[in-house]
Amino acid sequence: MPRCLSMVLAAAALAVPALACAQVTRTLPVNSLRGEVTFGQPPEVLLNGQPMRLAPGARIRDPQGMVQLSGALAGQKLKVNYTVDPYGLLFNVWILRPEELAQRWPTTPKEAATWTYDPINFTWIKP
Repeated sequence: MPRCLSMVLAAAALAVPALACAQVTRTLPVNSLRGEVTFGQPPEVLLNGQPMRLAPGARIRDPQGMVQLSGALAGQKLKVNYTVDPYGLLFNVWILRPEELAQRWPTTPKEAATWTYDPINFTWIKP
């Protein structure tokens, strides 16, 4: 009997890391905008086709929420949500998952000012 119990406990212990790896829904900041970033030689990027620089200490999060270095993304063109710092430099970048890409999100400050955010469904409503 103790052998069976230890086998069950061992199987349960092996299952716990699998549960921890399940993808958690992340909430993107309401003040972020949607865009496309092409990473160049750090700190240079193209944001929606326009030259832009990454801010010192910029944070780039991959779809799993892990921090990525901009140099590792050089040459890649990715759909993202982003924020800029007070100096107009790209500060926070979230590389989007397919389900996040499917959600409507403003791409300009003007859209963000005229659309309404629904915090219950985590979506933007276009007027």
